Amino acid sequence: MGEADRLAIASGPFDGYRLMRNAGAAIVAELLARCAEAEGFDILCGPGNNGGDGYIVASLLAERGVAVRVWALAAPKKGTDAARAVAGCPVPVMPLHSFAPSRGTVVVDALFGAGLSKPLEGEALAAVERVRASNCPVVAVDLPSGISGDSGQMLGDALSANFTVTFFRLKPGHLLEPGRSRCGEVVVADIGIPENVLVELAPKTFRNAPLLWHRLLPRPAADTHKYRRGHVGVMSGGPSATGAARLSAMGAARAGAGAVTLLSPSSAVLVNAAHLTSIMLRRADSVDDLADFVKERRPAAFVLGPGAGVNHHTSTHALELLALKEGPALVLDADGITACAAAPDTLFAVAAGSAGLLLTPHEAEFARLFPDLHAGDHPSKLERARRAATRSHGVVVLKGPDTVIAAPDGRAAINANGTPLLATAGSGDVLAGLIAGLVAQGMPLFEAACAAVWIHAEAASRFGPGLMAEDLPGLVPGVMRDLLGDEAAGRPE
Repeated sequence: MGEADRLAIASGPFDGYRLMRNAGAAIVAELLARCAEAEGFDILCGPGNNGGDGYIVASLLAERGVAVRVWALAAPKKGTDAARAVAGCPVPVMPLHSFAPSRGTVVVDALFGAGLSKPLEGEALAAVERVRASNCPVVAVDLPSGISGDSGQMLGDALSANFTVTFFRLKPGHLLEPGRSRCGEVVVADIGIPENVLVELAPKTFRNAPLLWHRLLPRPAADTHKYRRGHVGVMSGGPSATGAARLSAMGAARAGAGAVTLLSPSSAVLVNAAHLTSIMLRRADSVDDLADFVKERRPAAFVLGPGAGVNHHTSTHALELLALKEGPALVLDADGITACAAAPDTLFAVAAGSAGLLLTPHEAEFARLFPDLHAGDHPSKLERARRAATRSHGVVVLKGPDTVIAAPDGRAAINANGTPLLATAGSGDVLAGLIAGLVAQGMPLFEAACAAVWIHAEAASRFGPGLMAEDLPGLVPGVMRDLLGDEAAGRPE
């Protein structure tokens, strides 16, 4: 954002102070629209530009005859835009250490913004504690104080806001937990930074939403047939662990794959046959059986891991699939990830020359495969996913309420429509199948993963309480239909 400000100021028409005035005006518009019944506003100002925004807010509220008090942590540096904002503020400035919240007032948190890099301490920490004890509504400027804009992590203690006003674009801390929960509703305000600065900034981090991948969603052509729509293979576990693979297979089919084959060990063929209709079934007891299937049927994508078992067979199958000439892209999930964690460098080396590797770990599985990238030393989930993608030569879907999808080229998307309804056994198996189904139809791995994660969460939200993993595949067509409109039926828009 600092660079965005610099580029905007260089190109005009606004200087830094006018951008600050625009930010203050945007905040005031939201305050007056949302907090009309407040008895007054307490503005907490830090020494930087975030505090400068706070002084502008106080000035504009006072001009409108609104009751407002200003509490300062420290004076801004002389010659800065924030110092200019203080000089123009008609409201008396009181020291933050004497701040006492008043019942009926709204607290505007302009202490620190997205650039905070160390825990709150001293007077700022004491003020946060008093705000929390008062139970007053809080409106955050840019980010609630105490939240890292880079990682979304709490730097010690932090405020929770009823809503947050930020500028130009979201920051990672608005989407990554616990920052996302601490921000409340986030309003992105236009303060006059031109869109063309993005060309020079060339951002590689995105909020995962349909605009990111909609144009690449598979559209069935009028003359298509089932194999042109892509073939997906899914490896089943043994007779007591077949359900997970069937969930993946159904997810791939509902994503639009024209054919899905479940490969089953002989011991589980009858179990799987009793549950399958449109999903094809094939016996596979060895690596040779797997290779024969790929050579004969040429699947474009393969799911390995759900219910597969943490054993040598699973890791061997993963390496064989990746090593096959003209083999499928591999979606490695669940047991597949854990089985390969014993020798991750071998997996990554083979993946470098493969048709594509896509990993779908939750935090515990991620820690097994990338033990040096644990959250203690790398608090940013975004950073950890990016490093893992670079190392593995694959796309990494680091799951959770704030799922991060990262590609080896540095692109990353943070999912924003996650729901706790997906915290149910088997939902991840369906997701793996959805990804494979989209990849099989020609979507690039990164975009397919982003689309599948969003569709998966949207389907769960549409169902509501009581969701089971078995419900998810049947909800996908409705989401896809809404995304594609008439194109979903093979008709042009």
